[in-house]
Amino acid sequence: MVERMQHGTVALVEGSDGPVRFAFTERTGGVSQAPYESLNLGAHVGDDPEAVAENRRRVLAALGAEDLVDNLLVPNQVHGDDVVVVDSAEPEALSRVRELIAAGADAIVCTVPDVPVMLCFADCVPVVLTCPGGFAVVHSGWKGTIAAISAKAARILMDRTGEDPASIRAYIGPHILGDEYEVSRDLLQRFADRFDRIEMNAARLLDLSAAIAEALEGEGLSADAICDTGLSTMRENDRFFSYRKEAGTCGRHAAVALMR
Repeated sequence: MVERMQHGTVALVEGSDGPVRFAFTERTGGVSQAPYESLNLGAHVGDDPEAVAENRRRVLAALGAEDLVDNLLVPNQVHGDDVVVVDSAEPEALSRVRELIAAGADAIVCTVPDVPVMLCFADCVPVVLTCPGGFAVVHSGWKGTIAAISAKAARILMDRTGEDPASIRAYIGPHILGDEYEVSRDLLQRFADRFDRIEMNAARLLDLSAAIAEALEGEGLSADAICDTGLSTMRENDRFFSYRKEAGTCGRHAAVALMR
């Protein structure tokens, strides 16, 4: 289960599974100025880098992990399906990982304690996977969703931890919902051809979370193990950033996870 928690000025929709703690951030409680106000966590949108660094520190502090700020991993997201694995917290190992994620990655699987992972969003779907031996944080836009990046991350997480599907839990964070996301007819057809739960419709509305859940269940996760927060970036734009709602100029909220 996840619940909204207030940590000073920072609000998180958060949860925990065994040693894994995770959260979906909201947009308030930071130091960024308009149009990125205020808890912008994206370093690629034109915001002051010092403000972004302070916002990231505040999120880790809210999770009781401010001491791990130097270990924080934030990939360069490229709307692909590359998954990077973190299996050591040693400085040299983290340095190699940073080189990989700087080149582009949209999911990180982590099997070691004390390495926070953060991915950024403003309508795309955040997915956090947890199990007793590790976690994954996934960025699933339409390109990642049709490539089943969440299912790929789940397979890698199970392979690296030795866990089976019954041990995996999935949490789908705030995103543009299926009754809000209008796409082209051609794109909707591609999804309908790929996923049983996606149907052609006159409004050309696409439910990314339905496709993600179907892909995860295809890897053996039970429907009961997949928690969709149902939070809308469009309808709740006062809580979350929305690229569509804000006409392309906005900050980024995040999904963040770590093990202790």
